[in-house]
Amino acid sequence: MSTSSGDELHDQYKDLFTQDGVLLKTSVGRPVSDFNSIGMLCIVQNADGTKCIEWRPNDLITIDSDTQDQEWAVVNTVGRRQRTLSGNITSDYANLRARIIKIPLDDLKTFRITRNNQQMQFSTKPGVWQNTFYFQHGNAEIFVAYLKNHLKTAKTRHDRNTYMVVEPNDESQVLNKSFAELDIFTENTTDVVWNLVSNFKQRPYETTLEAFSKLTDIVYYGNEDVNGKRDVSEEVADLLTKSMSALEDTTSVTRSDEYEVISVKPTLPPRPCIPRGSPLSTEKWDALQDADGRIVEVEGVKQLIFRGGVAHSIRSTVWKYLLDYFPWKMTHAELKTLQKRKTEEYFSMKLQWRSVTEGQENRFSEYRDRKSLVEKDVNRTDRTHPFFAGDNNPHLAVLQDILMTYVMYNFDLGYVQGMSDILAPLLLLLGNEVDSFWCFVGFMEKIASNFDMDQAGMKHQLLQLQQLLMFASPELAQHLSQKDSGNMYFCFRWLLVWFKREFSHIDIMRLWEVLWTGLPCANFHLLICVAILDAEKEVIISRDYGFTEILKHVNDLSMTLDVDRVLSSAEGIYHQIVSAPHLTDQIRIVLGIEPLNLSMSTNSDPEPSTSTLPSTKPSQVELKEGNGNTIFGQEMDEVMYQIGLDMNF
Repeated sequence: MSTSSGDELHDQYKDLFTQDGVLLKTSVGRPVSDFNSIGMLCIVQNADGTKCIEWRPNDLITIDSDTQDQEWAVVNTVGRRQRTLSGNITSDYANLRARIIKIPLDDLKTFRITRNNQQMQFSTKPGVWQNTFYFQHGNAEIFVAYLKNHLKTAKTRHDRNTYMVVEPNDESQVLNKSFAELDIFTENTTDVVWNLVSNFKQRPYETTLEAFSKLTDIVYYGNEDVNGKRDVSEEVADLLTKSMSALEDTTSVTRSDEYEVISVKPTLPPRPCIPRGSPLSTEKWDALQDADGRIVEVEGVKQLIFRGGVAHSIRSTVWKYLLDYFPWKMTHAELKTLQKRKTEEYFSMKLQWRSVTEGQENRFSEYRDRKSLVEKDVNRTDRTHPFFAGDNNPHLAVLQDILMTYVMYNFDLGYVQGMSDILAPLLLLLGNEVDSFWCFVGFMEKIASNFDMDQAGMKHQLLQLQQLLMFASPELAQHLSQKDSGNMYFCFRWLLVWFKREFSHIDIMRLWEVLWTGLPCANFHLLICVAILDAEKEVIISRDYGFTEILKHVNDLSMTLDVDRVLSSAEGIYHQIVSAPHLTDQIRIVLGIEPLNLSMSTNSDPEPSTSTLPSTKPSQVELKEGNGNTIFGQEMDEVMYQIGLDMNF
């Protein structure tokens, strides 16, 4: 294949889905040098309509740390461009393309996901796994969900994590033939037909609108035979009939003289108004320790913290447990030994960078650049707060020392703008340099993916946020999409530093300690975003805000938000979602709930796990909606258990 430029090469295929941060583990016939390389796993449509899976080495991303937006675009991707030595762009691009692994979907026989949904293997020959990929962010199931949009699959009887590719049934092939003759789809017609047919049951409303939009020209102009093709509109009448039947089964229609309003029946249950509890007190904290200082009822402690936070008098102690600096089951004596060892380890790492000579620094560009970036960030971190205000502030020197030591602790990650925002409240509360460092390490373990060079972690979270908002507040999600804001980029700052710039110091402490409990679900910080946006829905929609206005409005919310109200609303949204009868596997995955299609065999109905899926038994405890009406929620047993823990302890 010859071409004059990389752009022409790119024009011959189209990415249908891409997933960053995917490691190549094994591949038949590949050079060893490619193994353990990070790349992008894609579903691609070629110019001839065929589709394939591609893995591309991640050699095209560079980082420009000098031009980063200080306010919210902390990690800046300058674009994918080839690192060329010869200067011949076409040749270098072709060489890169030669390293790409391609798996035609027509050849794919089997695939499976293992290692807690982080590893995926593909096979084009029975019994042989030719390619193995590792998903750094544990989201192989998301790739599988998109892959299944383009293939019909069935789980094997002996392994629920292994999928076989099966051929579409005869009915699908007949429909496909009709659509092929219509010649109105840009996608491969087999995939279009299969998607429409398979989506009728789960997404009849959206699927019907999709079918109607694609068939509009045929309905109005089908008899003109403009392109010399016969009129095939009657051949798809059956499909339209199925669409209308599915739509009528799941929607109600209200008519007026001028318009028709369609309301979709699957809606969320009423949102419970869940009160916040009182903070974990000193007395309760002391009562939850045995004679040697071990913490008993760890999950109960986390429930109490989730309900009401931590009293400030014991916050500096409790945070060390929440951030995995102190193990919950250690005695007081063991903790003293641990602190002594951690202190020695900290100053050993600090000595490493403090011992770098000026000459060494001049020859060590990566170290020099990171040190310069730390110095610039420290000098503008929370300078309006009394703890960090004024010239020659000693706390700023400690802040810089901790961040430089973290560079030595995790040199692969190093320092990225925004980390100083994460550290500042820790140092403000703890005061101690060593304790602040190790708590910062624990916090970074939870959010390190926010600072990936390729932004894969942030992209993944923004996608998940988009999915949650679409499920919980579809009207707002639709408005954002229409205003080119569906990518949720205006929430970038919220996610990057966990709302640090949106709340006061005392409020951000309360919010963080609640989020550190990991309750009531995975990714609860995304529901915090949903709660804030949902509260602003009326303003955003009624004023017809576009991207610029939305971004400005979101930034103007800084320091105006009520942390308890936001937490209560986010928890209410969580219970709305998990109680919804139309809860999808996509949303289950985001919230850390086992998806139904991964927990059922091929020859039986799904059996929900009682430990992870919401109860379907109504509680005998009444809660009030925001409008004062009494409701019985499906999750009320769990809700009242959480609230009751505060009284029990």
